[in-house]
Amino acid sequence: MAADLSVDERLGLITRNLQEVLGEEKLKQMLVDGKDVSIYWGTATTGKPHVAYFVPMSKIADFLRAGCKVTILFADLHAYLDNLKAPWELLSLRTQYYEHIIKAMLESLSVPLDKLKFVRGTDYQLSREYTLDVYRMSSVVTQHDVRKAGAEVVKQVDHPLLSGLLYPGLQALDEEYLKVDCQFGGVDQRKIFTFAEKCLPALGYAKRIHLMNPMVPGLTGTKMSSSDEDSKIDLLDTPESLKKKLKKAFCEPGNIAENGVLSFVKHVLMPLSQGGFLIERNEKFGGNITYPDFETLEQAFAKEDVHPGDLKSAVVRELNRLMEPIRKTFQSSELKKLTSQAYPPPPKKKQTGSKQQQGEGASSDEIIPSRLDFRVGKVLSAEMHPDAESLYLEQIDVGEESPRTVISGLAGLVPLEAMKDRMVIMLCNLKPQKMRGIESKAMVMCGSLEDPRRVEPLCPPEGSVPGQRVFIEGYQAGKPDEELKPKKKVFEKLQVDFRTSSDQVAKWKDSPFMTELGIVTCALQDATIR
Repeated sequence: MAADLSVDERLGLITRNLQEVLGEEKLKQMLVDGKDVSIYWGTATTGKPHVAYFVPMSKIADFLRAGCKVTILFADLHAYLDNLKAPWELLSLRTQYYEHIIKAMLESLSVPLDKLKFVRGTDYQLSREYTLDVYRMSSVVTQHDVRKAGAEVVKQVDHPLLSGLLYPGLQALDEEYLKVDCQFGGVDQRKIFTFAEKCLPALGYAKRIHLMNPMVPGLTGTKMSSSDEDSKIDLLDTPESLKKKLKKAFCEPGNIAENGVLSFVKHVLMPLSQGGFLIERNEKFGGNITYPDFETLEQAFAKEDVHPGDLKSAVVRELNRLMEPIRKTFQSSELKKLTSQAYPPPPKKKQTGSKQQQGEGASSDEIIPSRLDFRVGKVLSAEMHPDAESLYLEQIDVGEESPRTVISGLAGLVPLEAMKDRMVIMLCNLKPQKMRGIESKAMVMCGSLEDPRRVEPLCPPEGSVPGQRVFIEGYQAGKPDEELKPKKKVFEKLQVDFRTSSDQVAKWKDSPFMTELGIVTCALQDATIR
């Protein structure tokens, strides 16, 4: 098929729906010269792949259709170093599962696999040559460079693990050791890609081309998470389960800005459609209609000519068409066994009594965000601490009979005038602590950047009132601890994953801070929250 395509057609396949290409002229010249283009995409073999994987797979399908050689890197060493969460035996099984499921996905997309290969990170990342290059790279890059490079994909904390600082350099070296021309990934990888373009030539290696997908909203309205069954549509889900989960997806009439259902059509289903995208409707609502391209469909949805229910039904139909071959492949006894071994069910927790015996509010030892008592607060007054130049003394309404006294280390970072009458996010179940003689009974949550030093309080949604509960999406059902025990370090263990995103949303891992009115934001991008 690729041999019948012109240079422009091949380039169009490779670059369509990408947000950015670094080195597009070089890529085009390779195609003009008739050279084979080799591309790699990497994924850590941890959580179970779900339907969101169709987004990168649809681009990998484009690469294969364009005649490119594609390497999929299973980053098993990275997965092992991720807090040592999984033993090697389990990672080996998961790597096998990933290979089978990705092959099944690409086969469901009807693309040739003769130019596709799979590589495990441990196949070469433990070699003498690679290890020496890791040391060489450590001698030509600075700590500042690697922290900046990993800002959007590596946890940013005051005292990072060395593994997090090594991550950008390892990913850059993968380009050389896989002998590829291009690396493909999400636009959140951009800083790592530009880091690679700078540091590989410093080691005497060639600069590569970088292809970046946009960050696509999750199909169900948020980024799909293996820990949230309602948000995750598994590739082996039954048609009934798929329909039930997609029915819950956020798809507001006329809203085309943050619409995961529409985005999935754009990046996966529309490129696969032959002759347009069919929306099936009752005759009394105009009957069936086929949209020739995504722009036409998007405009129709914006004008509310397409009902969300009809759009969801079309997505369910097309997803079932893609998933059915995968379901059939995994009906074999061999793959059923592999699935159960790679992703065994979690052990059941022993019950020590009834709910009434345990108490409805009994706290678990599990470190989950619902144990934190976040609330909207209003700063009623703010002044300098009488005995500390770096501290503010505030009275903050958090929806109780009387305001709480709060000491904040914001002097010199946030103007005093900017704190007065401000709506903020408060952590209210820390153990009260004396700070220069005055007891502080809560904490103002802020985004923080180190270089240059900047601090900005988190902002609740417009219309918020004191006392409204603030929760992490997916954890709204839990009940906060009465008081966090300092020795348990519940807040500290959760706080390492608190960050603001590039679009200024406050998040724990990939889940936003929210109230019933919407998302919590911050004026700082890519900042630590503390």
